Amino acid sequence: MEQLKYNLPSKAQQAQRDAILVGVTASGNCEVLLEKGDDPAHCAVDIQTSARGFGTIWQAVLSDFAERKSAGGLKIEIHDVGATPAVVSLRLDQALEAWENEHGQ
Repeated sequence: MEQLKYNLPSKAQQAQRDAILVGVTASGNCEVLLEKGDDPAHCAVDIQTSARGFGTIWQAVLSDFAERKSAGGLKIEIHDVGATPAVVSLRLDQALEAWENEHGQ
């Protein structure tokens, strides 16, 4: 397992709620846990992945997410079992949508 950590600038997320979990840890997939973080101008991302050596790809996928979405103030934990970048992006979007929809946004 490889562990990666990122702290990315992002617009502040306004919704407040308890943690939310989406996805599954199965071959070719990942799960994403969103929790309230400490810094409203950044999202903190911790990744545990079975695929070693893909840090630059993770950086690109996460930077795109942080630029497109309001993820500032969130702590994101990802457990990856070989998901493609498209699946990771989908799970991140799915998790944020679930986070925001809990509050009717």
